[in-house]
Amino acid sequence: MTINFNVYAYKSYSQYQLWRLHATNNEQIAKLIDFSHIAHQHKVNFWSEEFHIDLPIDVTVAPESIESFAKYLSSDELKIKYDIIMKDIGSIIEGQNLIHKVQPSSFYADDFAYDKYHPIEEIHAWIDKMVETYPSLATSFTVGQSYEKREMKGLKISSTKAAVKLDGTPVNAKKAVWWDGGIHAREWISPATNIYIAHALLSNYSVDPTITHIVDQFDYYILPVFNVDGYAYTWTKDRLWRKTRSPTSKPNCFGADPNRNWDYQWCEGGASRDPCDDTYCGSKAFSEIETVQVSKFIGDHRDTIVHYINFHSYSQLWMTPWGYTTKKPAQFKLQDDGSVQAVNALAAVFGTKYIHGNIGATIYVASGNTVDWTSGTANITFSYAVELRDTGEYGFLLPENQIIPTGKETLAGELALLKYIEGHVYA
Repeated sequence: MTINFNVYAYKSYSQYQLWRLHATNNEQIAKLIDFSHIAHQHKVNFWSEEFHIDLPIDVTVAPESIESFAKYLSSDELKIKYDIIMKDIGSIIEGQNLIHKVQPSSFYADDFAYDKYHPIEEIHAWIDKMVETYPSLATSFTVGQSYEKREMKGLKISSTKAAVKLDGTPVNAKKAVWWDGGIHAREWISPATNIYIAHALLSNYSVDPTITHIVDQFDYYILPVFNVDGYAYTWTKDRLWRKTRSPTSKPNCFGADPNRNWDYQWCEGGASRDPCDDTYCGSKAFSEIETVQVSKFIGDHRDTIVHYINFHSYSQLWMTPWGYTTKKPAQFKLQDDGSVQAVNALAAVFGTKYIHGNIGATIYVASGNTVDWTSGTANITFSYAVELRDTGEYGFLLPENQIIPTGKETLAGELALLKYIEGHVYA
């Protein structure tokens, strides 16, 4: 399938820069927090969602704001040092949009290039292709429709073999796994990683003993792109769009953050009530049809789903609840020990280092997030939020030549985690 894009309809990020700020005291942090609430008025956008001392803070700056923002940072009241990580974000976006025309794929299978990013139409066509190619293992499912009436289409992987306990005896009911990506539209590596892992499970079944065993042990529900409207918008209008595309109380501000919209400690901290902000929690919990649809599907399968992953980028983190607070849940050690298995196996592939811990203490407080709901309401103990590559060199604009390495190492990490979970749910 060929999708034609009008590059002139795209929001231009020509000469936009990515800066990394280095705050060293609480006064600087407080000033940046205050500024973040009006940053969009100055054409400044914070990629980092929470600010801490000695934690790098990434921010994009429009060309017309470079001089004034630099002056603001160097003022006597701030004196914040910064590095320029990208000098022209627009050139990187343009290169990624045109790369399909100038570079052949090096990893092509099933009429699909696994080392390329794909628009939503091609991803949905890929799901149909997997069902056609692997009819004994793959079926498609639909969670529902998005605000703009797009299909929220997923891939289910399930073998006919019964799961077995650790002693080899069959279990009565096979447990299930849910993975999703693209809840934040601009995080393209997350759908690509879901796609890579799903294909690896299908194409290596009955070939690789580890994969064959782990596919037999669980059913898999995979939603490559959660925020389908926002994701489509990143391909046609604005590569760095994050939220959904529903209207809000402000005419020129659209969408809510679907990872702040869940009905669990909703909008208590690390979320905004301003419809123009990237972390806008919505007019109410579950205001977004997409979060309603996914929560209903998971709720309907809560008796079988024992493992959930919400794939994001970027930062290289493997995290557990809670996100609404820095406090850890009672089951934290059980959950975090699984993270240890994952990050150790992941690092063994290419040496990529991930940090693990609970969301609130590891990265930032984020209330109303998906993983807190799946853990706290749906009672899915092994719920994780995974921030994929990288640590900021490219951020949301991870090059396509990192798709396959990201997929390979994440697959290794996930197989180790599934083995760990298997030991607990089938004991």
